[in-house]
Amino acid sequence: VQLQASGGGLVQAGGSLLLSCTVRGRTDPISAMGWFRQAPGKQRELVAGKSGGTTNYADSVKGRFTISRDNAKNIVYLQMNSLEPEDTAVYYCNVRIAWKNFWGQGTQVTVSS
Repeated sequence: VQLQASGGGLVQAGGSLLLSCTVRGRTDPISAMGWFRQAPGKQRELVAGKSGGTTNYADSVKGRFTISRDNAKNIVYLQMNSLEPEDTAVYYCNVRIAWKNFWGQGTQVTVSS
């Protein structure tokens, strides 16, 4: 299983970005998916996660970020609106398939003030 993340970049505060994570090579269903981020000098944190009918967001992004999935295309999305400089980080996608976790390579998001 391979995950390819894309969509990061440089954006001004208040702007939007759509991150995509394409999942290739899977033969079993995706049981959970999530987006994490890691800022310089900080630990990796969960931004948004979805498992079954439950969706969770970090308090700092609630109301601004939305995680979703296109089942037909095997793509997991993270729509990010009203971006803030504090959202600057490397963003990683993660999926769980057959009780194993798989990670994408990370995509840089930089929000300027």
